[in-house]
Amino acid sequence: MPHFIDITIPLGPDIPTWPGSTGIHVTQTMCLKAGDPANVSRLDCDVHIGTHVDAPRHYLEDGDTVDQLSLDALVGPAVVAYLPGLDAITADALESIQLPGEIERLLLRTQNSDLWASKESDFRTGYTALTADAAQWVVDRGIELVGIDYLSIQRFNDSPLTHEILLKANVIVLEGLNLAHVEPGPYELICLPIPLVGAEGAPARALLQRRQSSEGPILPRGECS
Repeated sequence: MPHFIDITIPLGPDIPTWPGSTGIHVTQTMCLKAGDPANVSRLDCDVHIGTHVDAPRHYLEDGDTVDQLSLDALVGPAVVAYLPGLDAITADALESIQLPGEIERLLLRTQNSDLWASKESDFRTGYTALTADAAQWVVDRGIELVGIDYLSIQRFNDSPLTHEILLKANVIVLEGLNLAHVEPGPYELICLPIPLVGAEGAPARALLQRRQSSEGPILPRGECS
């Protein structure tokens, strides 16, 4: 049987949420103990909560919505790269990674993952994310999907340019990954966002399955595994 690694953030009241977000609320509307015929709950949350996908419509007025995204881009070979000790991921930082020649999906494990490992519930504005030149590097490399281990692909105080560069090029943005328990290297990614009709994003379930490779771990040049 295949061994899957779940890199999804479980949705609950104690997860960090973007400032101003409604958070997540699960309200029971029917209850067996109260004599109702079934247990039924109602979900109230933003679409950009926990592990989620950004579709082009997030920053582009005429961009595709999440139900229009291709599953071919969301499922397939991926590389998890480890970039420790960085406050910002620049194009030079990405260039320093020992990546294979061709890559379609890139997942970035950073010091953000330590927050998931410690079950940090407060939102941290100083999380690590991509600069605009790093986003352009992703586009120029022909990568179809890029993922990050916190709630945004761009830094908290940056302009929307990082998002805009990626989404204008139809690069799928996968945010809120928990990569704390994932070793760098090649994987098979299965990412299935809820197909919310007309929405600019949606929560997703994301899984990895390890692939065999003769190459070493995906680390910045000069780093030891």
